[in-house]
Amino acid sequence: METTTTGRSVGVLMVAVIAMSLATAALTYAKAKKDSASPDDATYRLFQLLDNSYGGKLTDFCMVADTYTNPAQGGQVFEHVLQVDYDKSRFFGRLRIYVRGVSQLTADQLKAYTPGQIYGFGSDVEKFEKINPGPFGEAGDVYVRATARGSLVPVPITDDARKEYQFFLARYIVPALEKQAG
Repeated sequence: METTTTGRSVGVLMVAVIAMSLATAALTYAKAKKDSASPDDATYRLFQLLDNSYGGKLTDFCMVADTYTNPAQGGQVFEHVLQVDYDKSRFFGRLRIYVRGVSQLTADQLKAYTPGQIYGFGSDVEKFEKINPGPFGEAGDVYVRATARGSLVPVPITDDARKEYQFFLARYIVPALEKQAG
């Protein structure tokens, strides 16, 4: 009976050692990948800004972005509202950009409501998840889009998704956070 208990203990210990080794290797790879990104990369700049000026953590940062026309809804004009979450201690989904759509707002509505409240009024459009700096679409990156019924489902990362990610980062997110960090 003691041999079985000792055997199980050794087995559990071996599994723990292997798991720790894999986790260390993954973290080492992620760090090397992060350090190898170009300083001109928008995601790299964002990660550096968030690590250095925000303590490596940002939650529920919302902003109203661009307007767009939805041909599926009779050409009605909507606005993208972004919510950014970042936690450098997360391995997967370190950066998450949630995109919602709301009907175009009037100047009075923009004054009356905070970006967080406006985000709360919106409907899900898409979500970008990024692990490391570099172009969107690398291993571990996730892109989801809303279906006709409104639920978000994973879809392949296309050139259009990459361009939109880059657009939101370069035009709205990085400048707003740089301004706020001031």
